[in-house]
Amino acid sequence: MGSMGAVWGGDELDLDAYLERIGWEGGELRADLATLRAVHRAHTGAITFESLDVLFGRPVGLDVKEVEGKLVHGRRGGYCYEQNTLLAAALERIGFEVSGRGARNRSRGGSLTAVTHAVLVVTVEGEPWLCDAGFGWQGPREPVPLARPGAEVRQGEWVFRVREEADGVLVLCVPREGAWRDLYAFSPQPYHPVDYVVLNHYSSSHPRSAFVGRVVVQRQGDSERLALVGRELSRLLPDGRTERREVPAGELLALLGREFGLRLSERDAAELLRMYRAED
Repeated sequence: MGSMGAVWGGDELDLDAYLERIGWEGGELRADLATLRAVHRAHTGAITFESLDVLFGRPVGLDVKEVEGKLVHGRRGGYCYEQNTLLAAALERIGFEVSGRGARNRSRGGSLTAVTHAVLVVTVEGEPWLCDAGFGWQGPREPVPLARPGAEVRQGEWVFRVREEADGVLVLCVPREGAWRDLYAFSPQPYHPVDYVVLNHYSSSHPRSAFVGRVVVQRQGDSERLALVGRELSRLLPDGRTERREVPAGELLALLGREFGLRLSERDAAELLRMYRAED
């Protein structure tokens, strides 16, 4: 544990339950790069990105036990603050040095956006790595090195690159249609769990938040990435092509289970269908 103690609530986490939830297949847990990579990959493969509680108008709690109850024991998904709070707690419990950062989303165009995305920087043997289980379908499956800006990082069929701008700002990029596109940018300023409480309040309740008033469910796969936003299902392929189609209400729940591994309670399923049909 770092000198500041359990900053991310790692001492409160049921680590065994978390490891079962992400499908951990054994092996000794050490604060090394191999473990970091394996835990990150398992987490992003097992826990769906979704913000349905925001759609339902429910508060999104970031206390570690609340996040564990929902994402681990309840087998739900979550969005960036929940996902990276859980990942940070697990990594801290294992013994990693974990720090937060606040990022500006650049994936929606060129206009300047507020800092609304939470990411992690984990230091292993003196080298910083970007860890992010909460950027949905476009995010990395594994840690991305930050000490070598400009180098291409291949994760299976997907490629990432970090470039450096003025004032130490780092930008995560992906190739799309023959050019590198920015996903998000973050400064060196450390963020703490209390900072994410403020960002989470905006993202879960402000009328201009991208998550308020619409379905957002996303999944990272090895051969394709999926996003259901509103009524549109997008399928992103490694070559940058995106296939899109509308999902009728009658197909919604089966699709969430089949494609996103998301099974809702009867109450949540009924509420989601009611709201989904209201968009007709």
